[in-house]
Amino acid sequence: MIRKNLKLRATSFEDLKVISAHLQDGITQVGNIVHLKKNKIFLIEFNRFMWEDVERGVFRKNRRVQSIFKLENIISVSSKNLNQKKKDRFLEFLVIETNNLSDKSYEIILHFAGNILIKINVEAIDCLLDDQGESWETKSKPKHTLLND
Repeated sequence: MIRKNLKLRATSFEDLKVISAHLQDGITQVGNIVHLKKNKIFLIEFNRFMWEDVERGVFRKNRRVQSIFKLENIISVSSKNLNQKKKDRFLEFLVIETNNLSDKSYEIILHFAGNILIKINVEAIDCLLDDQGESWETKSKPKHTLLND
């Protein structure tokens, strides 16, 4: 079966929600996170779980694909609970949170398991999610436990 790789661009809060849903349960390593200050670019390479194929029933087996998450127009980047020296540490992506700031810029917060946050301030929302190469089978499908209050 020939299939096109996913390529999504986000320029609004609503667009970022779509990218967030596609990145849910993506796995990366600390060493795959890069902030190119001079170019005002922020990049993360993920092994993205292909939720879109599971939901459509396209594949009988669970699949992952290497994806690049790219943000442009970066003002600043900060993190919480992220030891940048442990380059081999794996991180599991949860969700993107977005906020308007008083100076008309935007705050984009990337949430990872273990209460790890990366906060990115941007002049304008310009984000790309781009799958790279062929997908591969994975044994496990991420599971989510619903909490009852």
